[in-house]
Amino acid sequence: MPQYAFFDGRTVPLSEANISILTHGFLYGTACFEGIRANWDGDQLYVFRAADHFRRLLDSCRVLQIELPYSAEDLVGITVGLLEKCGYREDVYIRPVAYKSSQGVGVRLHDVEAALAISVLPYDTPPGVATGIRCCISTWQRIDDNVIPPRAKITGLYVNSALARSEAVAKGYDEAILLTREGHVSEGPGENLFVVSGGRLVTPPVYDNILVGITRDTVMVLARDELGMVVHERYVDRSELYLSDECFLAGTLAHLTPVVEVDGRPIGQGKVGPVTLRLQELYFAAVRGALPEYGRWCTPVYRDPL
Repeated sequence: MPQYAFFDGRTVPLSEANISILTHGFLYGTACFEGIRANWDGDQLYVFRAADHFRRLLDSCRVLQIELPYSAEDLVGITVGLLEKCGYREDVYIRPVAYKSSQGVGVRLHDVEAALAISVLPYDTPPGVATGIRCCISTWQRIDDNVIPPRAKITGLYVNSALARSEAVAKGYDEAILLTREGHVSEGPGENLFVVSGGRLVTPPVYDNILVGITRDTVMVLARDELGMVVHERYVDRSELYLSDECFLAGTLAHLTPVVEVDGRPIGQGKVGPVTLRLQELYFAAVRGALPEYGRWCTPVYRDPL
């Protein structure tokens, strides 16, 4: 199947969407991105919460002083057109990147041109979503807002995540969990974190240096509206993870991934818990357009579905 990308203001074959090794965004990490899912239901491909993702991308651009000639609605339209041209009939991952495109050296944000690229590729559900994963607390601290703002998806920031994840894998775990400077739980390298405790759903607050996740928001809405759960955004301490009934990570790539062990300690019964399982069912129904009350979250790609 031919692959295409949006690059330099037009849709081109993926092989032509290339940048120079002198590009500012490559040299200095002066770029921001989004991760967006499009989910295939057997008849139609639905882009999940596309406008929300692109509004967040434009917010990230403001942090990096990147000016794009597009609105969030423009970007949704470009993405739908790109997906339609690619013709995928499977789950795909969409990666828009806004970057400083001038070539040459010089550390700064001002007086540097900007550009946008959007690529798409097939991406299956990770196996850990069904089986659960084992996590450890990372020795790498979650970066502070006054160092690099975590609420913006800045490419250079993700070195922090890469260090944590590779450390966890080297220790025999599947994933890492990062703490703040104060020792509170923040999030995973690319996922927000939730615990279930005493029938309540708890997640770290924005001021604990988390990315304000769109999957995170989706989970909170589904938990409140469909399960009638109380959702708390508050500090979470490391030991609270050990004592929780359930724990899971949430993100565009991770979906809802159960955490069955932290630092060698089983979480709850050491298997996927009932609340996590029910939220997974609701989430997967929502992203594939099967819950009409959340149809506003799903943008169909094909005008004539199978």
